[in-house]
Amino acid sequence: MSAPQCRLFVIMASEVPVGLILRRGPTRWYHLLRWYMDKDEFEAGAWFRGRICEEKCDLSPDGKLAVCFCHGGRYRTDYTDSWTVVSRAPWLCALALWPWGTAYGGGGRFTGSRAIVLRSNVPVETHPAYPAHGLAIQYGQPELHRSSGEVDDADWSGRDHRGFVIFSKGGKLYRRKMGSDREIADFSELSPQPQPAPSWATVSLIAEDSKGTQSIQR
Repeated sequence: MSAPQCRLFVIMASEVPVGLILRRGPTRWYHLLRWYMDKDEFEAGAWFRGRICEEKCDLSPDGKLAVCFCHGGRYRTDYTDSWTVVSRAPWLCALALWPWGTAYGGGGRFTGSRAIVLRSNVPVETHPAYPAHGLAIQYGQPELHRSSGEVDDADWSGRDHRGFVIFSKGGKLYRRKMGSDREIADFSELSPQPQPAPSWATVSLIAEDSKGTQSIQR
C-alpha cells in the first residue's frame, strides 16, 4: 500500500524571507516547519494530533511567532476542544492561549511583530495560565490566508519574497523560474514523531523582554 498523501500550506512573513509550513498528513496529524527561504533550509517543529485551520493561522512579520487555530478532536477540559494559540514558530508551546469552544472565528493576523487582530467580534478571555502578556490584542475579522491559485493542480501556491511562484503538490515544495519548475524539498514520506519542544520555545515574551536576551532561536 502506498503511503498516505499529505498536503502543505505555506504562510510567509511580511518583513523577512521566512515561511511557516503546515504539513497535514496522515489526516489527523499536522507538522510545523520553518522555511528559511533565502537558503531553502528547514527547521522541523511541533507535531500536533488534531486539526489546525491553516487559513486562520499567521506568521509574525519577523518570522518568530505564530498564531494558530487548533481543534483537539475531543473535549479538552478547561481550554475546550478548540483554541487560538500564540507560540514561537515552528512550535506550539503556548505563550498566550484563548479557549474558543467553537469552530466559528478563531485564529488571527499579525499587524506587527507583537500585535495581533484575533478573529472575533467580541473580546475573548485568555486561559489563566497563558495570558497575553507582551502582546497587543485587537478584535475583528482579518483576512484569511488563501492559495493564490496560480498553479492549477497544486495543493497550494503563492509567491516568495523575490516574486517567484512557489507551490506544493503531494507533500513536495516547488519553485518556478523562467517557466521551469524545480523541486525544493520533499516532505511526503514523513511520519509523526512528536518531540519535546526546545527550551527557547517555552520562554515567555515578558521573560525575553526583561532579560533583553538575544539568544532566542533565529
